[in-house]
Amino acid sequence: MVGTKNMGHTFPGAVVPFGMVQLSPETDTVAYELNGSYNPEAYKYCSGYQYDDKTIVGFSHTHFSGTGHSDLGDLLIMPTTGVIKLNPGTAANPESGYRSRFSHDTEIAEPDYYSVFLEDYGIKAELSATTRLGFHKYTFPETDTANIIFDLMAGIYNYDEKNVWTFVRVENDTLVTGYRQTAGWARTKTVYFAMVFSEPIIDYGHEKYDSSIYRGFWRKFDETKNFPEMAGRKIKAYFRFNTNNEIKVKVALSSTSTEGALKNLIAEIPHWDFEQVKNHGQQLWNKELSLINAEFQNETQRSTFYTALYHTFLSPHIYMDVGGLYKGLDQNIHRADNFTNYTVFSLWDTYRALHPLFNIVQPSRNKDMIESMMAHFNQSVHKMLPVWSHYANENWCMIGYHSVSVIADAMVKGVIDKKKEYLQASIQTANNDYYDGISFYKEFDFVPEDKNSSSVSKTLEYAYDDWCIAQMANMLGDENTEAEFLRRSEYYRNLFDSDIGFMRPKFSSGEWKKDFNTLSTHGQGFIEGNAWNYSLYVPHNPDALVELMGGKEKFSTHLDSLFTMQLDDKYINATEDITRDGIIGNYVHGNEPGHHIAYLYNYADHEWKTQERVRMILESMYSNSEDGLCGNDDAGQMSAWYIFSSLGFYPLSPGSEKYDLGSPLIVSASLNLENGNIFEIKTKNQSPENVFVDKIKLNGQILNRNYILHSEIVKGGSLVFFMSDKKN
Repeated sequence: MVGTKNMGHTFPGAVVPFGMVQLSPETDTVAYELNGSYNPEAYKYCSGYQYDDKTIVGFSHTHFSGTGHSDLGDLLIMPTTGVIKLNPGTAANPESGYRSRFSHDTEIAEPDYYSVFLEDYGIKAELSATTRLGFHKYTFPETDTANIIFDLMAGIYNYDEKNVWTFVRVENDTLVTGYRQTAGWARTKTVYFAMVFSEPIIDYGHEKYDSSIYRGFWRKFDETKNFPEMAGRKIKAYFRFNTNNEIKVKVALSSTSTEGALKNLIAEIPHWDFEQVKNHGQQLWNKELSLINAEFQNETQRSTFYTALYHTFLSPHIYMDVGGLYKGLDQNIHRADNFTNYTVFSLWDTYRALHPLFNIVQPSRNKDMIESMMAHFNQSVHKMLPVWSHYANENWCMIGYHSVSVIADAMVKGVIDKKKEYLQASIQTANNDYYDGISFYKEFDFVPEDKNSSSVSKTLEYAYDDWCIAQMANMLGDENTEAEFLRRSEYYRNLFDSDIGFMRPKFSSGEWKKDFNTLSTHGQGFIEGNAWNYSLYVPHNPDALVELMGGKEKFSTHLDSLFTMQLDDKYINATEDITRDGIIGNYVHGNEPGHHIAYLYNYADHEWKTQERVRMILESMYSNSEDGLCGNDDAGQMSAWYIFSSLGFYPLSPGSEKYDLGSPLIVSASLNLENGNIFEIKTKNQSPENVFVDKIKLNGQILNRNYILHSEIVKGGSLVFFMSDKKN
């Protein structure tokens, strides 16, 4: 499992499936702000790790995998020898601080294990983790100056005022507790910790980097050295040990208290056996990854597939103590009764394929994730389901209200019960007039560009989400709600300009935006996509989209143009989350709005084109190398697309039972379902040339349609693709 060179923003490190701790190296400390403005260099460090870097500044305990904005990077630890240095220094001059050079030749990155040799200190660093604990093992050279640097100012997307407060207590000669509060993407985030060392501390101290006129009567102490309380906005601490061998460190996290962190520590690692923790974590990964047993034509495809499956099980993160307590959106402490509480919901991305994948292979977890969303709703002063949330905060990133898609998809597929409270929460969310143009959407039957930006993208996504609400209403027998939201689901039609054949921004006056450029993203009514890609976003009614765009032949030709035309560099130069690596023609796979597009040929009676395009994307946009992702993994969505498409089907319209069929990459696969059933997928005559499907059999019978149903998968059975090099 490796980090990516430029895109993807994945991290190598120690983490168990859906773990609260993601213990990983940071390869630089790039500030979010530079000379009072956003620093574009910070974007590369969304996960903290860049493959091309030559130094490591330390190992921190919280990370996102593959997000296009960032936070976290909490509680950074760095082992050193010699003179205490509390500044990380620079990559050009590592000796100026505590960082160290390293080589990829000494890196080992496995599920729940990371190891690297820190060249400047001669220290072998090894990391492992449980759900709520990070376990460090540092093997030192012969030295009488073994140090552990504890940098409580370090963080990802860091800036001068991000640290709100830090509090540390040295409880005894091996135990340290405290918390760190920050204001970033999560604007009120507190991480409590309990840190215990395998060796007694012989000396410790800290430096405070914030200035304060008021010091109270603490001024009577020398707080900087061997004083057991540390408090301030900006703190860096150190601990020194006598050792000629190794120091182990266990760091437990909690969202509720240091008491909660201590309980997590005692419950999850009551011993010092590093190998036991590593082996247990890898057993957990083997259990989760064996939910799909797949065989491929070569080892490259196999390792790419299982790396993708690994990525899909990194988040959302479990977010509660061992006893069920967690900090809620209202900043109060709650207990998760009869469910596991999760955080990190990157829903604009993950509703598309990640949560639908969970409905097949992780239904109980997905049910708990939905209960976590409902807890968020009940704690929300806005009475809204999450949009993009993490660590007891709503950060409002991206558009739409795609929690309703996740809930509807799970309800339609029988993963959750048909409860009115799910529908009521969805309706309340969809009718919040002060949220992102909703009042205008309801008033004008579209979002006007002069009233709210990215208006076309918002209208299209709201329309899809409204269709999802209608599906829930249908299942609950609420005919009035179903009718209302089916009507709203048609609002996409109001922004289709039949004269040019594209979705187009419209003003509140009813006039189209002039000077409209279908190839540009910025200022054209779209977000993270242009008119060519976003005009194809009507996932809830692709048949109607085909007719709207002129019928099947014209639609198929239009899709051909998307994949074969050339997009000029000027249209992507100002877009930091897209590079050439994620683009085929003008089709942008490196960003999510187009992930369904290759499957749209199925609705134009050109299934062979879907098959050809899907196989091309599988082979060209993914690999098992360190730059193996063509764009941000976005909390698992990019990888979930690969898993589904490799298996031969994809959820084009979550909220429906249907999965559209494509061209599988596998030789065979068994889905080991939670209900005990097994769904087997096999291919006949599989080869790099045989990308077309001659015929398909479901449970021994010819399948005369280009989709399968969720109910057909979960009851178990077999799906056989007969592959060919001839277009059918």
